[in-house]
Amino acid sequence: MYDLYYFPTPNGHKVTLFLEELGLPYIIKVVDITKGDQFEPEFLKISPNNRMPALVDHQPEFGDEPVAIFESGAILVYLAEKHGKYLPKAGAERYQVLQWLMWQMGGLGPMLGQNHHFNRYAPEPIPYAQERYNKETRRLYKVLDKQLEGRDFICGDYSIADMAAHPWCRSHDWHYIDLADYPNVQAWVKRIRARPAAERAYAIEKDFERAKELSDEARRNMFERDPD
Repeated sequence: MYDLYYFPTPNGHKVTLFLEELGLPYIIKVVDITKGDQFEPEFLKISPNNRMPALVDHQPEFGDEPVAIFESGAILVYLAEKHGKYLPKAGAERYQVLQWLMWQMGGLGPMLGQNHHFNRYAPEPIPYAQERYNKETRRLYKVLDKQLEGRDFICGDYSIADMAAHPWCRSHDWHYIDLADYPNVQAWVKRIRARPAAERAYAIEKDFERAKELSDEARRNMFERDPD
């Protein structure tokens, strides 16, 4: 059983995409970043960078103590290696997936996050910042569109690279991207969105509205995902 410390953001969706794809049992521990839950001392013991998602594995393959992992990319690698899925075990194919995972972690996610901030949350418009991150967003989409040319998924087969990037590109309207300008990305977004596991993963965010008025115990039960 896994505990997933989660809020319905692109980074949170990365992990639910993996867990739902394999039908793994897990409990969502809500980290409400709008209320500052990420700064609570108990959470900082798991995620010292005060960021979600974070994962606790109560049945690790090494040792008897639970293993806590923060950073969405590290979580995806951990799950992929433990379950032997969505990351090749060796060879050039493995590093192809890892480099595109790092591309998302170091580029696509942070740059689109800055785009969201300066276009939607900044207290006043800053034209230089808006243009900088709008331009970089378009460049990154162009890179991804080129990589997807002739491929169904970023590295050929569905992998953790796709799980990392898709939640951000799914929110393309948030950073003022018209997917018609990037036809390979557009087809890829639809292709992943049509997967039953992706449908389940993204549906979780709808539960958060219903959960606001529930007790902690009721919320825990709502977010306990057990396919059995």
